[in-house]
Amino acid sequence: MFNLGILTLSDKGWRGQREDTSGKFIRDSLSSLDSRVVKYEVVPDEVDVIADKLAQWADGGGVDLILTTGGTGLGPRDVTPEATLSVVNKLSPGFAEAMRAGTLKVTPFAMLSRAVAGIRGKCLIINLPGSPQAVRECLEVILPAIPHAMGILKGEVTEHTSSDIKRD
Repeated sequence: MFNLGILTLSDKGWRGQREDTSGKFIRDSLSSLDSRVVKYEVVPDEVDVIADKLAQWADGGGVDLILTTGGTGLGPRDVTPEATLSVVNKLSPGFAEAMRAGTLKVTPFAMLSRAVAGIRGKCLIINLPGSPQAVRECLEVILPAIPHAMGILKGEVTEHTSSDIKRD
């Protein structure tokens, strides 16, 4: 079991002008894993606000995985990667690389993503795009690795065997 935080970055969502369908999609998608959502919030696209929330959730000890949605593109208000990079202690680039590579097979717009992933303490933080369709496509790529990553960060997986590796 791991605890999940979902942080939606959206000026319009924060002002109540747009429903957060991406955050709800994340919640539904991870319900198939042994997880529970313990934190959920919609905040504006402001570096300091995002960074403070990520640090607070990660440092509080009750959140093992934070998935952000929104703010990963090229727009002037897209600042989620900068906020994430300001709080992580270690990068975990494989998640973002895999999402871009996997979704590039679906759309050339995948290369516009600036999403990052990293670790703060024992909490993994992964940036997802803002649109529900893009969130779905990205989660299809990374969900198989999430339980193993959580096991490693929680100290439950300390050695790797050949049975841990799924090959086609």
